[in-house]
Amino acid sequence: MPRVKGGPKTKNRHRKVLKQAKGYYAGRRTGFKMALLTLQRAKAFAFSGRKEKKRDFRALWIERINAAVRTHGLSYSRFVDGLKKAGVALDRKVMAQIAVDDPAAFGAIVDVARQAVKA
Repeated sequence: MPRVKGGPKTKNRHRKVLKQAKGYYAGRRTGFKMALLTLQRAKAFAFSGRKEKKRDFRALWIERINAAVRTHGLSYSRFVDGLKKAGVALDRKVMAQIAVDDPAAFGAIVDVARQAVKA
């Protein structure tokens, strides 16, 4: 069997990896092996980061809602319970936006939740 080297396929694959590693420091961008390992690690962090971003934003929305609800004399958990009992279907992102942009409208939502909790 004759010896087969990679030829253009290997060169193209290496070029693609090194192009993606542009901007890394020293051997991480010049050496194929190090660049490949660094890229794999970076892609793993990017994947998990996309998941973490969703968690972080949900936590932020809950904090904003909690702060706005407490000014009306209600806790976050009672507020959410009241919304469920009242059948109000607003997600946390929208409620946080209303709490920041339109406090009067948010006060009306809090009143609906308070009525549902009492009933």
